[in-house]
Parts: sequence; structure tokens; C-alpha cells
Amino acid sequence: MKKSILFYTFFLLILASTNSKAQKVFSTKYASDADVKIFVVKYKSDADLVVYKAKYASDAGDNNGVWFFTAYASDAKKKIFFVEYQSDADIKIYFADYKSDAGWKNNIKKAIMY
Repeated sequence: MKKSILFYTFFLLILASTNSKAQKVFSTKYASDADVKIFVVKYKSDADLVVYKAKYASDAGDNNGVWFFTAYASDAKKKIFFVEYQSDADIKIYFADYKSDAGWKNNIKKAIMY
């Protein structure tokens, strides 16, 4: 029991110490180059995460669904690849028109973008 508590505490400390701007993303050409595989759904109700595309890097959020797409992989916190089939995805997203709509709908998958 003590080991699991220590592990959980250690895990939370690691997450807290990482850069919180996890939402600067780079879209790769190949799935093998990506950290996370993404599938875009047609309906907001089917998504794990509702994403708003920011126009400026300074607008990128703290893992809250506000993404800025970087021009270079080295500038991004996460490299993503858009898959063709939902079954191949780590996260299902929906692109929103408004920043206020952005956010997680499935908090279990939130750790994938840290």
C-alpha cells in the first residue's frame, strides 16, 4: 500500500514539474514520429477533447484544449499524427470554433497530453 502511495506521489510531482504548455503541438507526416495519435470526430459529443486552434503561440493553453500548431517539431511539446481510423487513435478530438468550448470531456485521457 505504501509503495503505491509513494509511486502516485512521485508521478504527480513529475507531472507538476514539467512544462505546463503541453498544448504547443506539431503535426507529423508519419505515425512513427508522433507522441500521440489523434482522430478527428464529426460530433463534439464523441470527443475526448474539444480543441480550439490558437493563432499565436502565446495563446497556447495549459492542457486545456487550446492548441497552437508549431512550424517545427522542436518548438512543440507534443508531436501528433492524425490517423484515418478511430480505433488507431490515442485521443479523439473535435475542433471548436470558439475558445470557450475547448476542454477535456474524458479526463482519464488527460495525462496523455502532459
